[in-house]
Amino acid sequence: MTFASPRLSAISGLRHAFFTREGGVSGGIYASLNGGVGSDDDPAHVTENRRRMAEHLGVQPAQFLTVFQIHSPAVAVAAAPWDTASRPRADAMVTTIPGLALGVTAADCGPILFADPAARVIGAAHAGWKGAFSGVLENTIATMETLGASRSGIIAAIGPLIRQQSYEVGAEFVARFTETDKENARFFVPSSRADHAMFDLANYIRQRLECAGIRTIDDTGVDTYADERLFSYRRSVHRKEPDYGRNIHAIVLEA
Repeated sequence: MTFASPRLSAISGLRHAFFTREGGVSGGIYASLNGGVGSDDDPAHVTENRRRMAEHLGVQPAQFLTVFQIHSPAVAVAAAPWDTASRPRADAMVTTIPGLALGVTAADCGPILFADPAARVIGAAHAGWKGAFSGVLENTIATMETLGASRSGIIAAIGPLIRQQSYEVGAEFVARFTETDKENARFFVPSSRADHAMFDLANYIRQRLECAGIRTIDDTGVDTYADERLFSYRRSVHRKEPDYGRNIHAIVLEA
């Protein structure tokens, strides 16, 4: 039901999980552990699925937090529980509060979990290409620092995301990256289609983390598009499905 980071798993008093789509109650295209409150799934099924994820992490459902993701560089500081209606519009969260689980949803974008074991500061970021490109990772790290974390002490774990062999993009996408920094050309290889390329989101995220001063980085290496145990937006589009489920990935300091 989950993937894990060996680096994060070794930290005492910390729990985390990169949840798969297995182990829930949803059916059809949402089978079965769909955590997306923005999906067209039965809300009661999503609520039960999220309850199961909260239980896995050892927290109450009200302490299992997600944000209203907008593919932005915005970061929220979690100081107390919030409900779905009042959740912040952001793409990352940080906290020092034990028992508050920080969760991000993704269905091809990159989920990144952060922890500074010494300072007891954690974070979770949703980094699709737009969020990573606009600075959500750097902003998450900087916000963790305001709570006492040190860049040299932060561990980052890259979860399941769409990998280069599955991520075809157009010429205008490549131009956006290479016009900003010509060195970004190394994250693209030619596609079998003319004027298209394959984008390496995982290594682009890794490079952004390294440039921000993070030296300890885990990567699950899992491809959401190729691995049927995970929801994938692109797979759903290619299959002409009307909607898609969302994976949730979360981290919590034990109370």
